[in-house]
Amino acid sequence: MKKILMNICLCSFMFGALPQIPVLTGELAAKIAQESVRQCKNDGYAVSVTVVDNKGEILAVARSEESAPHTIQASFKKAYTATSMKNSTANIAQNIAEGKASEGLIKLNDNFVFLGGGLPIKFDDIVVGGVGVGGAPGGHLDEKCAQVGIDSIQMFLGE
Repeated sequence: MKKILMNICLCSFMFGALPQIPVLTGELAAKIAQESVRQCKNDGYAVSVTVVDNKGEILAVARSEESAPHTIQASFKKAYTATSMKNSTANIAQNIAEGKASEGLIKLNDNFVFLGGGLPIKFDDIVVGGVGVGGAPGGHLDEKCAQVGIDSIQMFLGE
């Protein structure tokens, strides 16, 4: 049985039958980060932006020269949370506040943060990464800049 399964796996590999998963490239991640910073800067906010892949690993970081030091870690945690939970950090925070999601999420992972400003990046409904923005005077403003960053690569994201 083990030999048959190994042969099936080997044949699948040889003939390309393995599932193909879209990957967010470093180049696209850098564009998202730069465009997010640019939007916030145009709006008058000094921010940091982190873009992670679908495993939560950092692909790109950008920041305004004037951004506060804590905004780098905040942006990473927002990106990580949005990717891991496959939802915006603002939605997750609202669900926790309304009792629609467990408060236990707050202590589940040291990299989770439930503040607005983190968005998942999707390719044809598959989460390929996340972007987090930190430093504007409100999560909704951070999220606006994150969305502008994602929109800047929309042509590469399928539908």
